Amino acid sequence: MSSDNWKPSASMSTLQERARLFSRIRHYFDEQQVMEVDTPMLSASATVDLHIDSFVTTFLPIGGGSEKSCYLHTSPEFPMKRLLAAGSGDIYSLGRVFRNGEAGGRHNPEFTMLEYYRLGMDQHQLMDDMTLLLSSVAAFKEMGRVSYGDVFQKKLGLNPHTASDEVLSALVKKHVDKGLSGLERNDCLDALFSKMIEPELGVSEGGALNGVYVYDYPASMAALARLHSNSQGDQVAARFELFINGVELANGYHELTHGEEQQARFKAEQTKRKEQGRPVYPYDHNLVEGLRSGMPDCAGVAMGLDRLLMLMLNKKQIADVIAFDFFRA
Repeated sequence: MSSDNWKPSASMSTLQERARLFSRIRHYFDEQQVMEVDTPMLSASATVDLHIDSFVTTFLPIGGGSEKSCYLHTSPEFPMKRLLAAGSGDIYSLGRVFRNGEAGGRHNPEFTMLEYYRLGMDQHQLMDDMTLLLSSVAAFKEMGRVSYGDVFQKKLGLNPHTASDEVLSALVKKHVDKGLSGLERNDCLDALFSKMIEPELGVSEGGALNGVYVYDYPASMAALARLHSNSQGDQVAARFELFINGVELANGYHELTHGEEQQARFKAEQTKRKEQGRPVYPYDHNLVEGLRSGMPDCAGVAMGLDRLLMLMLNKKQIADVIAFDFFRA
């Protein structure tokens, strides 16, 4: 029986536009004197983020020796920060990353990520820089910026930083799924945000690339961002996300540079994964040592380029913008 699965899942015209997008991005960074870097795809450590799973493989030394578990990277973030600590200056990476269990629609287990770091910038200055970058490579316009607290206040009438767990759980049952129970605080906030808020962010007639930045996420969602107090005195994360037509496109931080704090967060995430019966991966001790040695003040952001191309070309499936999707690989 013949099959068309040998053919690319994207059209040739789309692949040509993909190549032009990558070229324009590299041109922007060349003009800004930001250095492109390559980092290992295969690592002895992995992300310990509660919601991200890694591909695991085994290194088998030819001629004998100890086997070693290795992980395909879910982001170049950790080795890029080690480069920053070693004195690289501004850097960017444009390449493949891997996340297990995510396939279909907007997800492919391997996808293309742009990640970059600018020294001396905070999260708001990096938003300015992202707008310049996106405006130079696509018909992007920034619609505005809104804090995480303000979007919750406007849509649901509450302060997400101070609302009780019971109130958040009740709202999830009311607005998301009345059968959901036992969710942790961040799970409730994520469910409400993705159901009630995200679909309306950056929505424009005709699918124009008009983006909205959401900043000052809850402190409990800081990940690798530093903490600060907002104008209401709530402790929040110096983190932002960019949304276009209801799609999350980028995630950025004013980066945490404190090694001890980072190590404590890694261990806390490992504990959560263990409690939920999920695989517990080793965290990157080299990153912790890099932070201890003194990573410079900087802001960094990761952006999914397949999703950006989907938005630019008004495509509905990630398979429509990559040469061979997971089911044809």
